[in-house]
Amino acid sequence: MNGSTPIPAVRVTFLSVSSEMGGSEVSLLTLVRGLRRAAPAWRLDVILPREGPLSRAVAQAGATAHIVPFPASLSRAGEVSSGGGIAAIGRAAALLPAVGGLLGYSRRLARLLKDLSPDIVHSNGFKLHILGARAAPSSSALVWHIHEYVARRPVSRRLLRFYASRCAAIVANSRSVAAEVATALAARVPISTIYNAVDPAEFSADGDRLDLDRVSGLDAAEPGTVRVGLVATYGRWKGHTTFLDAMRRVAEGRKVRGYIVGGALYDTTGSQYTREELEAAIAAAGLQGRVGLTGFVEQPAAAFRALDVVVHASTQPEPFGLVIAEGLSAGRAVVVSAAGGAAELVQDGVDALTHPPGDVEALAECIRRLVEDPALRARLGAEGRLTALRLFAPEAFTQRFMDVYRIARTRVEGHVAG
Repeated sequence: MNGSTPIPAVRVTFLSVSSEMGGSEVSLLTLVRGLRRAAPAWRLDVILPREGPLSRAVAQAGATAHIVPFPASLSRAGEVSSGGGIAAIGRAAALLPAVGGLLGYSRRLARLLKDLSPDIVHSNGFKLHILGARAAPSSSALVWHIHEYVARRPVSRRLLRFYASRCAAIVANSRSVAAEVATALAARVPISTIYNAVDPAEFSADGDRLDLDRVSGLDAAEPGTVRVGLVATYGRWKGHTTFLDAMRRVAEGRKVRGYIVGGALYDTTGSQYTREELEAAIAAAGLQGRVGLTGFVEQPAAAFRALDVVVHASTQPEPFGLVIAEGLSAGRAVVVSAAGGAAELVQDGVDALTHPPGDVEALAECIRRLVEDPALRARLGAEGRLTALRLFAPEAFTQRFMDVYRIARTRVEGHVAG
């Protein structure tokens, strides 16, 4: 499309695996808002598993939300990538209860997609990449928006590889994910890299600030206290215990307070901490009263502005790291676990500080430097804002997806004609 007038009759249906607001769901919402601005005549539908923050937000953004309930067994089904034969048997046994639910859900999804008759089906999440491939009309161009690594999920990898021929285009949220997808799927499908977008007006350095102490149930901090926050869901690989161990090293003798900003997101069994487990970890680290749990935050931009230091501490390679992009945009000093897609977003010492994943002492040193050096915090915050404006502009994000949709639609039309 590249600056040309958008085609007025395009119908896009999004498939979301969650109704909560994780990184991929925020990306979907950003795209819906961008398309509504750039192509007001397009029809936008979003299919979700239940009512929730995302269903309300997409409706407010001008799309139509449709609820097709996920069976509980399908929501809980997940994978782990390690272990030998016994572990593989355990994984297979855990997935069996989801099969019956999958068939019924697939039929309901197919009926709704037939009624909507979309030109583009844009799926988010491995389960819906596969289900979308099964259920989408043959006349629809299927676009997989892949936000996660594929190789560590053996069942999903095999299924995605099997259904890849049904897909007209793949979008990855980083070069790292794109390279892995190309290798793991070995599919002749065009793969594009599109970084997630961040609204620079919403995630600005100035504006309302969340009272982190109040929402965490902590006493008001002393004036001059430096506020350090791990912004993450409760996923077990997001580095909560690494963060707590680092804060234990930094907190002694310094006016600093930590926060874990976020909550549980997905239903997959065993994939995330409970609040009670994190409370116990805080107590075990001797950090009661010095680290608080905010739970899910409705207005994340206000939470970022309330922090002096934003910490990303994932212990596995991060496919992208939306909190990194949001922290940079908000002009905060950001600490990044530099692996995977996250390592593509920043330059150590220029617009952020970085540390190896899971390295407690290295993370503690990054936090220590920023706590003790307000000038460094200010410099990194200013440079980070410039990086965000360059890499995560919403208008460019939307236009690139419109280009992908055009190419995907052309491929499907050519296949049908042939």
